[in-house]
Amino acid sequence: MIDALVNALPEGRVVTDPDVIDSYARDRTFLEPGKPLGVVLATSRDDVVTTLKWASEHRVPVVPRGAGTGLAGAATASDGAIILSLAKMTAIKEISPDDELAVVEPGVINADLDKAAREYGLMYAPDPSSYEISTIGGNLATNAGGLRCVKYGVTRDSALGLEVVLADGRVLQTGRRTVKGVTGYDLTGLFIGSEGTLGVITSATVRLRRVPAVEPATFAAEFGSLRDAGAAVAAIMAAGCQPSLMELLDRATLEAIDDWRNIGLEPDTMAMLIGQSDASDAPEVAQRMQELCEANGASFVAVSSSPQETEELIGIRRMAYQAKERLGACLVEDVCVPRSKLPEMITAVEEAARRHSVKICTVAHAGDGNLHPVFIFDHGTVEPPAEVWAAADEVFRHALELGGTLTGEHGVGLLKKRWLALESGPVVQEIEHGIKAVFDPLGILNPGKAI
Repeated sequence: MIDALVNALPEGRVVTDPDVIDSYARDRTFLEPGKPLGVVLATSRDDVVTTLKWASEHRVPVVPRGAGTGLAGAATASDGAIILSLAKMTAIKEISPDDELAVVEPGVINADLDKAAREYGLMYAPDPSSYEISTIGGNLATNAGGLRCVKYGVTRDSALGLEVVLADGRVLQTGRRTVKGVTGYDLTGLFIGSEGTLGVITSATVRLRRVPAVEPATFAAEFGSLRDAGAAVAAIMAAGCQPSLMELLDRATLEAIDDWRNIGLEPDTMAMLIGQSDASDAPEVAQRMQELCEANGASFVAVSSSPQETEELIGIRRMAYQAKERLGACLVEDVCVPRSKLPEMITAVEEAARRHSVKICTVAHAGDGNLHPVFIFDHGTVEPPAEVWAAADEVFRHALELGGTLTGEHGVGLLKKRWLALESGPVVQEIEHGIKAVFDPLGILNPGKAI
């Protein structure tokens, strides 16, 4: 079957070398991939159309992927599938300063779009921790969030329209270039976060925003307990400070970073809160946030005095995942709770770690109530041991009890499917499978993922 695909695409588009295939079959999880047939290195929409027409004709599963930075297993290859890589579709086709938008292909790196936009005094707001390596297509497929989402929202809030190739090769245009528009159903929103199960995004029209007129003011606060740090976050948000960044790191995470990069961690620092304001009165807002941290038990608060200090503080947060990978294999989770419940959720994570004797390092997009507890286990282990799954189960269930969700931005992929029924329920699941059947009646698009 694959010979027909090789002949239908330009030379070099289809890769069948087993070693090369293996490098495209994995994401950043511990999950072992299946044995795919090959990889298509798409460079245009036509390559995607040809691939999906062939796949529909032969009923071959297709696993779309960007840079493979996902943390839930959505881009993990399945047996007998074709991996459809969009990483070579890297054109920034348009930047319109007047309309404050850009049109990009799915393989564009998040940071590259932001850099290009800044030449026009604009910025691309979504800012996942992997922004230097993750693609816009992957961000859209998982509805990624990031450090700035506390003010600017998640990827869906910056998406105006999409070009999508459906399972049978038809091309669908969704959305528009206008700020407003309510004609028909919101198909753009439907595809965002669908993890490649409904169609393959080949182009996106995204909203850009003006770069703040003043230099952001950034602070770092140290606390003697994680719960105090969570209380400070709740106080800052309740006071209407509207931070543009609000990140929380626990002691275990700080120790991992300190062991790696020697950040001068103090013995009594159990948590660090890094916040930022890019408002027109940023210094005054940062001062107010500093006062609220001190009122909630901060032992030390420092406000940056230069852009370099700001980058150094934010750099501590961006090092978190790599530092934890040095400790062992990682089950990276992504629960989100109402902001007022953040201190209670933090306590629940700590208790789960103690009860099951599992090392958990937690960071959080704290202003959103979005926690990333990372469960550490031995390198070389095929999958997490029973006590890790037990601790994770406890964390997930507690998040749902607090009115939260299983995933704030990483997606369901494969890792969270076992808990889906707890959040979705039978009616939601029936509707979701009905939607899947409309867009992908043969079930070939990223089968077994997301729903």
